[in-house]
Amino acid sequence: MKRMNGCSHECAPENPGHDTPRQGDSTCLDACESPCVHHDRVDKVRGVLLDDEAAAGLAEIFSLLGDRTRVRILHALSLGELCVCDISAALGVSASAISHQLRLLRTAKLVRARKEGKNVFYVLDDSHVHSLIAQGLEHVLE
Repeated sequence: MKRMNGCSHECAPENPGHDTPRQGDSTCLDACESPCVHHDRVDKVRGVLLDDEAAAGLAEIFSLLGDRTRVRILHALSLGELCVCDISAALGVSASAISHQLRLLRTAKLVRARKEGKNVFYVLDDSHVHSLIAQGLEHVLE
């Protein structure tokens, strides 16, 4: 291993022989100009990196959040408990479509349901889901 371009860390070229982006290239911010591994940082990350099961669970949540209707349902529920008919009316989407989306969200433990007579009411499952929606919305609106 050698030090590259004045880097203060012991570095090992990741892709020897490959061209590096030139200043002004649109790819300049996509990759290091002088590839090198900062072993102290890599070791720190490897010590706490998600295992496959946790990564799959988180990816599933983000996948579910990739649908506009589900995001709108979650946002509506962040404002308070609603029955399927209320969500359908608020979003202008059929009750059948809402029920299908709620089933997916319930399976992922993002919402929970309770039955009252002939109605099924939904709420966000817990404060984590509420925070996820609030923080995501705050990020989008910045």
